[in-house]
Amino acid sequence: MAVQLWRGLGALGFIAALAVSGGALSQTLAPSPEAPTGRTAKPISSATRDMVAAANPLAAQAGREILAAGGSAVDAAVAVQLVLNLVEPQSSGIGGGAFMVLWDGTTMTTLDGREIAPAAAKPERFLGADGKPMKFYDAVIGGRSVGVPGTVRLLETAHKRWGKLPWRQVIEPAATLAENGFTISPRLNGLLTQEKYLQNDPVARAYFYDADGKPKAVGTVLKNPAFAKTLRTLAEKGADGFYSGEIAEDIVASVTGHPTNPGDMTLDDLKAYKVEERPAVCGPYRTFKVCGMGPPSSGQVAVQQILGILQETDMAALKPGPDAVHWIAEAGRLAYADRALYLADPAFVNVPVKGLTDPGYLKSRAALVDPAKSMGKAKPGEPPFQKTYLWGASEGIEFGTSHMSIVDRNGNAVSMTTTIEDGFGARLMTKSGFLLNNELTDFSFATVEDGKPVANRVEAGKRPRSSMAPTIVLDEGNKLYAVVGSPGGSLIINYVAKTLVGLLDWKLDPQVAADLPNAGSRNGPTELEAGTEAAEWKAGLEAKGHEVKLIDQNSGIHAILVTPAGLVGGADSRREGVAIGN
Repeated sequence: MAVQLWRGLGALGFIAALAVSGGALSQTLAPSPEAPTGRTAKPISSATRDMVAAANPLAAQAGREILAAGGSAVDAAVAVQLVLNLVEPQSSGIGGGAFMVLWDGTTMTTLDGREIAPAAAKPERFLGADGKPMKFYDAVIGGRSVGVPGTVRLLETAHKRWGKLPWRQVIEPAATLAENGFTISPRLNGLLTQEKYLQNDPVARAYFYDADGKPKAVGTVLKNPAFAKTLRTLAEKGADGFYSGEIAEDIVASVTGHPTNPGDMTLDDLKAYKVEERPAVCGPYRTFKVCGMGPPSSGQVAVQQILGILQETDMAALKPGPDAVHWIAEAGRLAYADRALYLADPAFVNVPVKGLTDPGYLKSRAALVDPAKSMGKAKPGEPPFQKTYLWGASEGIEFGTSHMSIVDRNGNAVSMTTTIEDGFGARLMTKSGFLLNNELTDFSFATVEDGKPVANRVEAGKRPRSSMAPTIVLDEGNKLYAVVGSPGGSLIINYVAKTLVGLLDWKLDPQVAADLPNAGSRNGPTELEAGTEAAEWKAGLEAKGHEVKLIDQNSGIHAILVTPAGLVGGADSRREGVAIGN
């Protein structure tokens, strides 16, 4: 019934119906925030012409309506991202950054809209007076952690090249929704209930909370006229209206004016921001070609390393279970070991991407996997084509991240992962109506490790390393086959790898692949998703020498598969997203 309602209404009609219903559709789709790994499986979604899979029904519907109006995948991505800023503010928005992977039928393009450290940033940024790394939330809360946002410039850059509809038109759904309001979903209410720091910011407190300090209730209509005004400015002035003028001044004032933990961002930092087009990282898996974003993201390199190692065994014969998880976890150990040593911003560190994804090197790494016994802690390898490297510790965990997968009527595709890093970012809300990121805590807090400079340390103008892995898969005829991605911090790599194995080896439909139990290793314990059938695999893995931990793994996978009959989509049942199309 929900799908019929979406298909029968325009974008604004859908929004109005949802508001009148008190958020009934959203309540039906959202999992309980008290049980993030529990879920009711969603139905498979199919379409004949185009499709959007995104993290919230309102955002997905906005993208679907843009596609129905003849818009491109990029047009839809702009609309989806701006609506997500409203309805999923804890995860992404124009105060953050994103990576976009785009396929136009002939060329794979990747755009880096990652946040950048201000010009005044120094490696010691997150060291305390005692010279030791600060506690995570002592660093996060306030202006110190805010990087120069990249999402707006990314959206404009992509739209200028691949957009078909007017810029003003693709912004309008979010602007209208900001003015008219949307109903608070159970997921947003639940996350606000669990949140400890956000209401200390007066602007955020007035927006998200009632006078008694409690989060506004599920079904409350939340309006954001300040954000509507910001979007009208962007519609008129483009991205320049964000990186200069009143909005930029508001961002700088919010960052530098924090009472206890101010930052040092300037108007010049905002004016200097640029999106970088980088070479796509592509590699073979079985008969497929898997492509995605390269450094400063570690995501695609690590995903391809995992797949390259798995290619040495018959995953199709193993099927989901402890034997398959053994291989996935061992491959993950090796990939995460290399990731920790070699991956950082390529403008500052010579990252040996070619060597790390070299088939011969991955074959040698696969030879380290014992089918009967876990290797425990893996060591980084010595890839070919390596020139220099620095030591790199892991970044913080990105809880505030989202993803969208989009295919338009012409077969163009966008896979975009977008973030403000931690849930609700730096807990700073501008008077312009959006939250600011805490992306700089994705840098390593330490400056030296084992006597070596840390590759992912803070430096002026540098982009922090990420785990985001927006992915596009081509078939053996170089035709679009799948669009995949997920939020989830450093677990993103394992989430995407699992989904790709499900799609490419086990031939599952996207919904089933997304909903598979999450399992893998980040070169520590083998982590199984608590509250799922994966818990039953614990004994079998321990028999192979694995140290096993059961943890919540709240992935948000969005996948679209191209089939002879049309498009098939899936949206992770752990969250409130949907896949819908025309």
